[in-house]
Amino acid sequence: MKAEDHIENFNESIETIKESIEKGVQKRQRLIGFSTSAGAMDILEAFLHKEQLMNPSSMIKHEWFSSERRANERLNFDFFKKKEIIELIIRIESKRNILCYGKRQPENYVEETVKDFFKLVELIKEAGFNSGEKKNE
Repeated sequence: MKAEDHIENFNESIETIKESIEKGVQKRQRLIGFSTSAGAMDILEAFLHKEQLMNPSSMIKHEWFSSERRANERLNFDFFKKKEIIELIIRIESKRNILCYGKRQPENYVEETVKDFFKLVELIKEAGFNSGEKKNE
């Protein structure tokens, strides 16, 4: 998939997350779980494609972030703030299945995932990557 397609998908995830925040994170925890996970994969993949660190036909799977060891095996090259980016994605992924398939979680638990997601976005933007994120109007 082309970087532009990942950016389009990322923007869809951002919109869903922002709408979920407006509706109340506890009421939309499943959408937040799916959207933060998918959005994290899309922005990371787009970033790595734009940096020419990954073949455009390669895909990143959220399962790779079940542990730091596994993520580093799959992403066995260096990139801007790799350690911090991987740590944030692992935190997002560690909550994904609980949010998507588990019982309702406390508001602060869901909010932590949203905060980690937006920290990830900011780190990738620090690298000079433009996600094309639409601003609130």
